[in-house]
Amino acid sequence: MNASQPILIVTGGSRGIGASVAVGAARRGYGVVINYKDNRKQADAIVSEIVEAGGKAVAIQGDVGREPDVERLFSETDKALGHVTALVNNAGILGPLGRIETVPGPALAELFAINVAGAMLCAREAVKRMSTKHGGKGGAIVNVSSALARLGGAGETVPYAATKGAIETFTFGLAQEVVSEGIRVNAVAPGVIDTEIHPADRMARLGPALPMKRPGRPDEVANAILWLLSSEASYVSGAILGVSGAR
Repeated sequence: MNASQPILIVTGGSRGIGASVAVGAARRGYGVVINYKDNRKQADAIVSEIVEAGGKAVAIQGDVGREPDVERLFSETDKALGHVTALVNNAGILGPLGRIETVPGPALAELFAINVAGAMLCAREAVKRMSTKHGGKGGAIVNVSSALARLGGAGETVPYAATKGAIETFTFGLAQEVVSEGIRVNAVAPGVIDTEIHPADRMARLGPALPMKRPGRPDEVANAILWLLSSEASYVSGAILGVSGAR
């Protein structure tokens, strides 16, 4: 274990934006923990890609919507690689699509448990390890929001948009709370990105209507996240960086 190596946890790191962040971070010298909920095969494939390129990575299962899973994710990271110095709260679900009167209560509860409470629980565990107040050496947290936090998602994704509005408020508040303890907290707000979270027909419908006439790529969001984690963003905290192709 290299005590000076930065250690990154990426929640929902087995695919899409999270996988791109994991691979890009490993290339930049991070030891990477790829958190996944169900798809062990996909997570192991990302780990193999990183290790074969000379990097260090492990996959750790856990549902960020469950507090015991979050606590285990961080304790297993401590044992495998050391204390986390960077966290990307990427795990999220789109939830039920449709007008609000069609949304079932259990689906709404799951949406907020994963998208909002999960990010907060992960940030809590990260702060315990990063904060100079607790003997840590500082670090960086990047939350994944969405352009829908300001667009609202009327008619289709209002609950999802609301979870991302909560993430942006959380980002701003937490940034102020821990910045004097060596922790920077920021968020990215992607627009329509071609990942598995969207049904294929949704991409085909939305892509041509976007300003760039296409959805974004996961690596285009990952590059913004990696910049926010880096020392190049050393005076950036509490920011919401839009990655939405001018939408």
